[in-house]
Amino acid sequence: MAYNIEPVLYIGISQSFFAGLLISTKRPFNTANRLMAAWMFIFCIEMIFALINSKVIEMYSFPFIAFAYGPLLYLYVLFMTNPERKFNRLSLLHFIPFVIFFTVSVVFRSEPLIRDLRSFFRPDRFISLRIIYSLSFFLSITIYSILSFIKIKQHQDNLKNLVSFTSQIITLNWLKVLSISFYLAYFILFILGGLNMIGNFIPFDPYFVIFGFIALFSFVFSFYGIRQPAIFGEVVHNDQADREETEKYSRSGLRDQQAEKYLKKLLDYMESAKPYLNGDLTIHDLSAATGISRHHITQVLNEKYKRNFFTFVNEYRIREVIERFGDPRYNNYTILAIALDSGFNSKTTFNSFFKSQTGCTPSEYRQKLTGVTA
Repeated sequence: MAYNIEPVLYIGISQSFFAGLLISTKRPFNTANRLMAAWMFIFCIEMIFALINSKVIEMYSFPFIAFAYGPLLYLYVLFMTNPERKFNRLSLLHFIPFVIFFTVSVVFRSEPLIRDLRSFFRPDRFISLRIIYSLSFFLSITIYSILSFIKIKQHQDNLKNLVSFTSQIITLNWLKVLSISFYLAYFILFILGGLNMIGNFIPFDPYFVIFGFIALFSFVFSFYGIRQPAIFGEVVHNDQADREETEKYSRSGLRDQQAEKYLKKLLDYMESAKPYLNGDLTIHDLSAATGISRHHITQVLNEKYKRNFFTFVNEYRIREVIERFGDPRYNNYTILAIALDSGFNSKTTFNSFFKSQTGCTPSEYRQKLTGVTA
């Protein structure tokens, strides 16, 4: 191993170990936090093994710990997007490739399987094993990254039928960005490794670059993970009773006359009580106030009003903002102050939603309407 990679390993080992300790003792003691702590300790162990492998004794013939990264990422996403999910033995099936390649790596630890990528296609008795290992690793990273991205996207789409606001706490957008970055980093390393296999095109071994990436990724992941609270309560409601109620009304159906009655009740309540001025309004709040079940609200809005809950509420907020733009009493208010007072809790959400609804920015609209630019 090149000498200059050792400081990176020492830094990475210290960072991932202490991050794992912090996360493992973080409250609440839920499955998601345990999975993240396990991921930090796995990072730590891989870098310790790499150090021992180069300085003390050959412990394995090729890296196998990375086969745990994809499953841990995917399971963490599953338990973050559904906090009430229970960990069961079937979840352990995701780690079968890890166990298989751990066994193979230890059994053949004295054999030069992947010491030098430039000899990857050497026609010896292990060439089939090297190809299977590489393809399995690529598929593992690819499949679990895609599954994680899809699950987070489904979670974010589902939130639009639950809440009227955006928040990093519940959208897990940081996790989506990290899952994409995780895959792209490994994809680049696969390309560099391929170039090294077919010829001496790059002046370094891509295998060593992995540890710099792992050290950086463990820092970023632990930084956001420690700050991320569990998504509990009424924001994401995925219990068994909720699912059974969904199935029940989807089978029986909501009569058209009743749906129209519910829609009128919702619209009347929005106009009279203005619940959208509450920046943290959720569909559960609206359900409690109107006496209409959450699922019927979702069904009525989607089928009769052609909107999800997020769009439905924020359209009222935009109308409120525009109404205040035209009111001279608000001429001395900034656009952001009006937006926040109208129920928005994010400048970014307000600006993007306003432009999507009106075709221009808030400042452009206000200037055209009143001549006020602030």
